[in-house]
Amino acid sequence: MFGRKRKVRRRLFETPLPDAWWVIIDRNVPYIRSLTDEDRKELGGHIQILLHEKRFEGCGGLEMTDEIRLTIAAQAAVLLLHRKTDYYPTLRSILVYPHAYFSAAERRLPDGTVTDQPEARLGESWFRGSLVLSWDDVLRGAHNPSDGHNVVFHEFAHQLDGESGAMNGAPDLESPTRYQHWAQVLGHDYNKLIEEVHKNHRSLIDPYGSTDPAEFFAVVTETFFEKPKAMLHRHPELYRQLAEFYNQDPAHAETDSETP
Repeated sequence: MFGRKRKVRRRLFETPLPDAWWVIIDRNVPYIRSLTDEDRKELGGHIQILLHEKRFEGCGGLEMTDEIRLTIAAQAAVLLLHRKTDYYPTLRSILVYPHAYFSAAERRLPDGTVTDQPEARLGESWFRGSLVLSWDDVLRGAHNPSDGHNVVFHEFAHQLDGESGAMNGAPDLESPTRYQHWAQVLGHDYNKLIEEVHKNHRSLIDPYGSTDPAEFFAVVTETFFEKPKAMLHRHPELYRQLAEFYNQDPAHAETDSETP
C-alpha cells in the first residue's frame, strides 16, 4: 500500500500545474510570485498532492471552486518547501465558510463555572480529521503578504505542530538536542510576549500568541513568513529556530520588500 502511495505521489509531484492554475495562484497569493523558479516547481508538486489527498468542502452555503482549493493549497504548500513531509498526515478535510463563522468556545469564569459561548472565528485546526477556514479571511491574509497575518499559515502550522503527537508548540524536531534548543528559545520569547501583553506594550508578534505555546508557534509562523526581516532583527534566535525547522530563509529572499 505504501509503495503505491509513493508512486502516486511521485507521479503527481512531477505533473506540472496548468498555466491557468498558476494565474489564479499568482493573483491571489502574491507571496508566491517572489519564489524562485525552482521553489515554484517544487511548490507545484506539493499542491498537486494536497489537492489529490485532501477533501475540500464548502460550508455555510459556499460553493467549492478551483480558486478556493488552489488558494488554500498553495499557501499550505509553502510550509512544506524544502522539508521531508508526509503532507499533513492526520488531516482529511478542509472545511471552508464564506465568512467568519461562530463556534462554541469553552470559557472558565472567575467563580469556576465553565460555559460554552459562541465565538466568531477565522479558522481552527483539529488534531485529527479537519481544518476550518473563512474564505474571506483566507483571501485577506493572502493578498497582503507582509502584514503578519495569514490564517492559512496559522492553521496549517497547528497541523505541523500536531505531527509530534500533540498540539503543544513543539512540532516533530527529530532529535533531543533540537527540542532542547527549541524549548529554550521559544519558551523565552513566549514568556517575553506574555510580559509585553500584560504591560500593554506593542510587539512584533501578535498578542494572540500569548494564549498558549501552540498558538505562539502558529502566530510566529505567520510572522516568520510575512515579517521575516523584522523578526530576524528583533528576535534573531527565534528566527533561526524557525528557519532551521522550515528550512527556509525568507529574510534574505532577493524580492522581499519588507523592512524591519
